[in-house]
Amino acid sequence: MHTSSFNFDLLTKYSTPCPRYTSYPTVPHFTSNFSVNSFREEAKSSNEDVSLYIHIPFCKKLCYYCACNMIVTHSEKYMQEYLQWLFREMDMISELIDDKRQVVQIHLGGGSPSYLPCEQLQSLFSHINSRFNIATDCEISIEVDPRNLTPDHLPVMAKLGCNRLSMGVQDLNAQVQQAINRVYDYEMIAETFTTARNLGFHSINVDLMYGLPYQTPQTFAETVEKIVALNPDRMAIFHYAHVPWMKKHQKLIKEDTLPTMAEKWEMFSQTTQRLQKAGYVHIGLDHFAKETDSLAQSLQAGELHRNFQGYTTNGNVEIYAMGITAISQLNNVYVQNVKTIKEYKTNLSQGKLPIFIGRQMTDDDHLRRDVIMEIMCNNYLEKAYIEKRYGIVFNDYFSKALEELVEMEEDGLVILKEDSIKVTEIGRLFIRNIAQKFDYYFIAHSKNTYSKSM
Repeated sequence: MHTSSFNFDLLTKYSTPCPRYTSYPTVPHFTSNFSVNSFREEAKSSNEDVSLYIHIPFCKKLCYYCACNMIVTHSEKYMQEYLQWLFREMDMISELIDDKRQVVQIHLGGGSPSYLPCEQLQSLFSHINSRFNIATDCEISIEVDPRNLTPDHLPVMAKLGCNRLSMGVQDLNAQVQQAINRVYDYEMIAETFTTARNLGFHSINVDLMYGLPYQTPQTFAETVEKIVALNPDRMAIFHYAHVPWMKKHQKLIKEDTLPTMAEKWEMFSQTTQRLQKAGYVHIGLDHFAKETDSLAQSLQAGELHRNFQGYTTNGNVEIYAMGITAISQLNNVYVQNVKTIKEYKTNLSQGKLPIFIGRQMTDDDHLRRDVIMEIMCNNYLEKAYIEKRYGIVFNDYFSKALEELVEMEEDGLVILKEDSIKVTEIGRLFIRNIAQKFDYYFIAHSKNTYSKSM
């Protein structure tokens, strides 16, 4: 899509605070008035395959743009103590999961899981393998920061079964790196790629970020060009969300150094064109994948799914997330763990799961989640599918949402038919705004809760 052909009035109109819909209901609508027993019973009664998320919150340095739940530390002892409490949570969670249920996905996120010394990584995987039934073809992904990798890290990860790598690069421009306190050179990234490929990692993802201080369309295009040359399997082009009222350290970024909306649009537009030219498919929002990648194939087949880890090919799993702030997603229940290590240790030392908020799904929640995820993942909704599954008349049940979508149709974002809703190519840029029309809980102008959709 060329910038010159785009109506910038749409950016102004629809660049509003909006959820990313990695869940529905979204996290702000989880509540402390939640029975942990609901989570226990749901876990015990399920026979779905399992996806494990392990949160390792530690980083060596603070990146000023970061919105993740992380802790800066230089103490290996502190990290080891955290792992011991993490193992205790694993023990409790594994007791709820039938041994016959297979773990088909494992994801280590953070923070920087690669910041753990190799010995601690080995201890972590040893405990995982001792407590869960790991499928022989399990997808095991780990987020790495090339600055933290020793020569032993990638070989150890490969030996432990890791087969997918995700690398946060963000930008290769020296001035931008200095401004966000994340400095490294291109050779470090390239060497990590070469080593990972030689060790047999079959999928490498790279995260870039636009909207950072001192970025220009030209400098960001140079970063994209260098990364494309490395041929990653997947790429995420995230928009920097400047929310200093939520993340206080973002005040270290001077607002007058941030690019304008027009500049940010040009960065995203030219990046999309460059990636498509290089054989990548725009999966949705900020995600791209090679045409041969399973994500692209699932999109083509209308079988894409979405959860707290982003877009995924496997929707028939329950996510059991461990560590501080981690969010579990079962068929009928969401729960989030406590946010501090102190609270985490207190709960576990008392034999309690470290859960502090959750959400028991209602029938309406299930219905609206299906509608929202069909739109977010497949850009198309067949009303008959929802009507048959939930026993409703779609146009009656969602009459208010359909009325609000008329204006979006006039703006060229959707095509409304008697039997379907189709998101247009331009509409995909505003997919969050479109999905929001079906969100019962959304409160307009929640600027202190959600980032802007564009």
